[in-house]
Amino acid sequence: MTGTDHTKKSIIGGPSIILVEPQLAENIGAAARAMLNCGLNKLIIVNPREKFPNPKADAMSAGADNVLKDAKIFSSIEDAIDGFNRVYATTARPREMIVNEVTPRIAAVDMKNAWRDGDEVSIMFGPEASGLTNDHIALADTVISVPLNPAYSSLNLAQAVLIISYEWFAVAKEMSIANRVNNDSRPAKKNELNKFFIRFESALDKSGFFRSSDMRPSMIRNLRIMLQRATLTEQEIRTLHGVVSSLSGSWRETPNQLRKNLLDKS
Repeated sequence: MTGTDHTKKSIIGGPSIILVEPQLAENIGAAARAMLNCGLNKLIIVNPREKFPNPKADAMSAGADNVLKDAKIFSSIEDAIDGFNRVYATTARPREMIVNEVTPRIAAVDMKNAWRDGDEVSIMFGPEASGLTNDHIALADTVISVPLNPAYSSLNLAQAVLIISYEWFAVAKEMSIANRVNNDSRPAKKNELNKFFIRFESALDKSGFFRSSDMRPSMIRNLRIMLQRATLTEQEIRTLHGVVSSLSGSWRETPNQLRKNLLDKS
């Protein structure tokens, strides 16, 4: 087919692409084609609406068969991002949330540096009709927003995947992906972060921090976003677990006991 030359070495390597609840199999296939155009071959699919594998996806992939064949399927987004250190979320609409929001080009440079430092990187794309929810966004470290005509900024799924993937490819082309640095304290993986979040939130529940049950979900979301902006390492997560363990003893005391202990120490 036009543009395909099997005599040339394929440039493969980079972030994983996560499609969250894609509605049409054809769009999965078109996204796989866009990925392989830019040297990306790790596809993750969360709760596809249509059965997968699917011949309609194969037809639209235009030869990106291996991307589809090796795709991983998950039932939850939390499981899908479990092993990643750095997660990016794409969005086309403004959010009433405090997030790190960057353009695809800036994100590509950031991803390149994260990959070079040993991070496992992924990029999330939401359903065609509605995009990612605020809860999905809260799981990400950084939000990617594509600057387009404000009067007509609609992109289909494959177009969005191609724009982000191309920026990665353009930035990373000169980088030797094989030569990656392993630091003494590696970046924390998402499963390590999520385990800490669950423990931290449980401790806050016991302490009475969440005084309004109605506000609890948004407060938790904001706390997670704040902590993920810090790009914590494995060692820092262990330290935070120790902090929670230490403070949990104080939280079991009554307010008067805690106040007295603090005064005695001062």
